[in-house]
Amino acid sequence: MVPLNELTAETILSSAILAEVFDQEDELYRSELLASLGVRAAELKVKTEFRDMVAAFKRVEKEMKRQEREKSRMPSYLDNWTNFSGPYDNMQCKEWLATENGICLRNPSTGYTDILACYHPILPIERLKNLETGEEQIKLAYKRNGRWEEIIVPKTMVTSANKIVSLSGRGIAVTSENAKYLVRYLADVENANEEHIAVQYSTSKLGWIRGGFLPYDTEIVFDGDARFRQIYESIGQDGSRTKWFDHVSALRKAGRIEVKFMLAAAFSSVLVQPLGGLPYFVDLWGETEGGKTVSLMLAASVWADPDESDYIKDYKGTEVGLEAICDLLNNLPLILDDSSKKNRKIEDNFEGLVYDLCSGKGKTRSNKDLGLNRENHWKNCILTNGERPLSSYVTQGGAINRILEIECGERVFESPGNTAELVKRNYGHAGREFVEVIKELGIEKIREIQQEFAKRLADDEKMQKQSLSLSIVLTADKIATDYLFKDGEYISLEEAKEVLVDRNELSDNERCYQFIMDKVAMNPARFNEDNENMEKWGVIENGYAIIHTTAFTALCRDGGFSKASFLSWASRKDFLQTDGIKSRKVLDKVKSFNGNKVRCVFLKLNNDVDKDGFVQIHGNVQEELPFK
Repeated sequence: MVPLNELTAETILSSAILAEVFDQEDELYRSELLASLGVRAAELKVKTEFRDMVAAFKRVEKEMKRQEREKSRMPSYLDNWTNFSGPYDNMQCKEWLATENGICLRNPSTGYTDILACYHPILPIERLKNLETGEEQIKLAYKRNGRWEEIIVPKTMVTSANKIVSLSGRGIAVTSENAKYLVRYLADVENANEEHIAVQYSTSKLGWIRGGFLPYDTEIVFDGDARFRQIYESIGQDGSRTKWFDHVSALRKAGRIEVKFMLAAAFSSVLVQPLGGLPYFVDLWGETEGGKTVSLMLAASVWADPDESDYIKDYKGTEVGLEAICDLLNNLPLILDDSSKKNRKIEDNFEGLVYDLCSGKGKTRSNKDLGLNRENHWKNCILTNGERPLSSYVTQGGAINRILEIECGERVFESPGNTAELVKRNYGHAGREFVEVIKELGIEKIREIQQEFAKRLADDEKMQKQSLSLSIVLTADKIATDYLFKDGEYISLEEAKEVLVDRNELSDNERCYQFIMDKVAMNPARFNEDNENMEKWGVIENGYAIIHTTAFTALCRDGGFSKASFLSWASRKDFLQTDGIKSRKVLDKVKSFNGNKVRCVFLKLNNDVDKDGFVQIHGNVQEELPFK
C-alpha cells in the first residue's frame, strides 16, 4: 500500500486503495488500516467523501456474500444443509441430516438413517482465536426445550470423543455412545462452512489489549475461564452516573485523605502498564468501624459492582487463585478485603505473596503433557485493608518497599451505610470515562505529568520504588480531578509524602542492627561474666558487643535477617572489629574466655547502650508516672 503521507485527496478516494484494504482477511488489521486512512482523509479535508466510499464498499461486500450463500443454497441440496428454526443461518452439513428432531447419518450397513450424533439442534457459530496463546475456542449454539443457548469451549474439547462428553454437564445430549459421531458432525459443519463462520479475536485478560481496553472496546471479546465469569460480568456500568459523581464529589470535598487516596489508587491501576511501573499494594489500615470496608467498596465502584460477592475478593483463597485473578484483571485493580483473614498457607508465606503479586508475573508451571503452561502476567494496583498495617506481616525491606500505607482515621463517612448502598446501585461510570480520558490525552502527556510528580517526590532518604508508585497514584488523582470531578480536590504533596518510608527505616540491615542492639539491651545478664545462672551470649567491652558466633547466628535467624548480608553491611559501615584485614569471608574475631579461644562477632554498640548493655534515657523523657 502507498504510504499514508503520500496519499492525496484524489488517490485516497480511489477504488484501488479501498479494494486493497477490503482484501485483508484479518478484521483487526483491516480496521486499523481504515482508521489510519480516516485520519489521513480528515487531514486532506475529504473525511465525508471517504466515509461514503467505505460505506459503499461495505454494502457491495455484504451483497456479494449474500449472493454467494444464496447461490450455494440450491433447493435440491436442502438435505445437505442444517434445517433448524431460529436466529442462526442454515449451514452445509455434508451427509448429515440435521433437523429439529436431531442430527443423524445414513448407516451404510442397514440403509437406514439410524446413526445418531445428537438428539437436538447444535452447530458451531464462531471461532475465537486467543491473542495471548494463539489457541482457538469455539462457540456452539444448541437448542434445548425450545430455547437456543450459546457456550464457548476449547477447540480441543470438541475434537475428542473422550472430552466432548463433558458437555453433557451443560445440557448437551452427548454420551459415550454418540460422542464420536457428534465430534465428526461438528468438524464437518465447521470445515464445510469455513468461509461463513466468523473468526473473532479473543482474550482471557482485561485491560489494555492491542491499543483497546477490555471490556469497553468490543473488537476483541472475552473468552476467559468460566470460573471468573462472575468477576467479568461485575465490571461495567449500572445505575445513575449523576448520583455516583454527586455523592463522591461531596465525599472528596470533606477533605478526608482516605477517600481521595483510595479513589486515586483505583484509577491508577490502569496507568501502571502504560507508564512502565510495577504492581504495588495500597493498604488502608486502622481500627474497626473507621470506614475501611466502605472505602474499599467506594474504590471498587470506580470499575465494577462493589458487592462483596462480585468484584471484591479476600485472602481466604490460595496464592495460585490470586495469581489467576490478577492475570484476568491484568490492568484493573485487585481488591482484597481484610488482611487479617488469611488461609494458613498464605499466612505462613505472606511476604512471598507480596513479592509474587508485585512482581507482575506468575510462576512457571508445567502441564500434564510435560510442556509449559502460559505464564500469568499483570500490571496493576492491589488495594487492601485491615486493622494492622500490611507491613506488620512482613519483615524484609523489599516487601515493605512495594506497599503504600494509609492510616484510616475515625469516622471517614458520616453515613457509611448510605454510601455503601449508593455505590452498590450506581457504579462503573467513572472507570470507563477515565479510560477515554487516557486515550484522548495520550501516554506522552500522561508520562510528563508522572515524571513531574516523580521529580517533586525525589528524595535520597526515601525509597525510589515507593516514590515511583506514589507518583503514578498522584498522576491518576490529577487526571481524575481535572477531567472527571473538576473540583480542585487534589491530594496534597505533603499528605502524599507521609506514606513514604525512610530508606534507613526500610533497610533490612539497619533493622537487623537495631534488633541486635535491642536484644543486647534487653539481656544484660547474658553479657555479665559474674552471672552463672543462664546461657551467655558474650561480653561487652570497650564499646563493642562481643557475641559468640553461634549466638549471633541464632539472633539473626530469630529476627528473620540474613547474617551474611548484615555482616557485609556492618563491615562497610565500620561497625565490626576484625583480626585486621577485612575479608568478606572472615568478619569475626577470636576472643579468649577463661583461657578458651572462641570466634566472636565484635559489633560496635550505638551511643545509647552503656557498657553494661543498658539503654540510656536522655533528659526528662517522662516526668509523670504512666499509671496512677
